[in-house]
Amino acid sequence: MQRRLRDKGWIETKAIIQCGITGGSALEVGPGPGYLGLVWLKHTDGTQLTGLDISPDMICVARRNAAEYGFTERTEYVESSGAAMPFDDGKFDASFSNGSLHEWADVSKTLAEIWRVLKPGGRLFLSDLRRDMASPVKWFMWLVTRPKEIRPGLITSINAAYTPLEVKALLAESRFTDFTVSCNPIELQVVAGR
Repeated sequence: MQRRLRDKGWIETKAIIQCGITGGSALEVGPGPGYLGLVWLKHTDGTQLTGLDISPDMICVARRNAAEYGFTERTEYVESSGAAMPFDDGKFDASFSNGSLHEWADVSKTLAEIWRVLKPGGRLFLSDLRRDMASPVKWFMWLVTRPKEIRPGLITSINAAYTPLEVKALLAESRFTDFTVSCNPIELQVVAGR
């Protein structure tokens, strides 16, 4: 599905760059097959990407895709939970994630870990589906999702996703003090600074 989004130009890279994540080292939480971070690397200069995923299978796919992009030297993929990251304090200039927030086992701990591993002045960008999307939008998404076999997973993801108000409440309890939550009919986006 992420490859199809990439091929259609619907991947979130533009929004990541527009929010100020344009250089340095970035942490991608839940990269899956890695396309979001790889497209970000393609559109930035002198950047480094570390992907953190709990799935060893997805890490293998992301590494293979990084090699296809020619970014083996600019990428590292690490198997771990977002709630206990194996990185030093202040390691990254930025962090981003797309479509994984609803899968984080402990959102509060993961936000705390992201805050910890960001340098002072670091940026965070999150985007995910929103659970409160209108029924016609959900129906349309189900209809256009390909291959058809992943449609049940789409519905599961929508039902597990957060509403904008829930995300604002989670951020308000975090150490991030400078954040905005915006949304469109399909998703919500968070931009935050440390």
